[in-house]
Amino acid sequence: MKRIATAVILIPLVLALVFLGPRWLVVLATAALAALAAWEFLGMAEQGGPHPPRIAVLVAIVGLFAGSFYYPDQTLDIFGLLSLTLLLYCTFGSAKELMMPETALSVFCFFYTGLTLLAIPALREQANGPSLVTFLLCVVWAGDSVALYVGRAIGRHPLAPRISPNKTWEGAFGSIAGSLAAAGILLAIEHLLTVRFDSAKLSYPEETWYWLVLAVVVNVAAQVGDLAESALKRSAGVKDSGTLLPGHGGVLDRIDALLLAAPVLWYAQVIHQRL
Repeated sequence: MKRIATAVILIPLVLALVFLGPRWLVVLATAALAALAAWEFLGMAEQGGPHPPRIAVLVAIVGLFAGSFYYPDQTLDIFGLLSLTLLLYCTFGSAKELMMPETALSVFCFFYTGLTLLAIPALREQANGPSLVTFLLCVVWAGDSVALYVGRAIGRHPLAPRISPNKTWEGAFGSIAGSLAAAGILLAIEHLLTVRFDSAKLSYPEETWYWLVLAVVVNVAAQVGDLAESALKRSAGVKDSGTLLPGHGGVLDRIDALLLAAPVLWYAQVIHQRL
């Protein structure tokens, strides 16, 4: 019930932000999400001994989002400069025996929770940006929810027992089916809005097959992202990344799938537009 209540509260707020929020607020909200996820990741990392500089990584993430907001064409340059800055900070601020792991964890966290989530405001700025972000969120959320219930009901064959013993192949295929259903519903709503109400609130201009294939690609990326975070938690010896979201664990637990799914959708769109 906590999981459902949290979702009922957060989902309308997120969708309202996607469709109605100004660009600066979308960037700010995504940056805050990245910073919270980074805080939790570095907290997990400390279970192994190193103590990466949390504040320095958070400052780098804020700098990355701010730089991308003002200079979107220079995002990778800004990321590179800030990564080098973190390297120098750890070089002179870490104990000699911990410099390597703390530097590696800091730069990896900066990439893992910072650069990946920049795909969300980047997608939002496309011609049909709110529709793309809605597609991303609904495909990931639907796949995650269906996987949970299908896995509990009929899951018998472990998907990756060393990483996440509770995940099954039945749940994985159920997740794909859930994402396809979500994509189909969005396409049906878009058609209804266009034909009945002459509205362009949702816009999916390509052929139906394109969006269904994309739903599968995004779903697979989301499942891999989920498994990757599970592996990181298992390595750190923790069950959840945090306790901020009742029924969901931490922020990182809730957005782990998006960390891979969002950039995959972004690059899929880039490749499609250039073909």
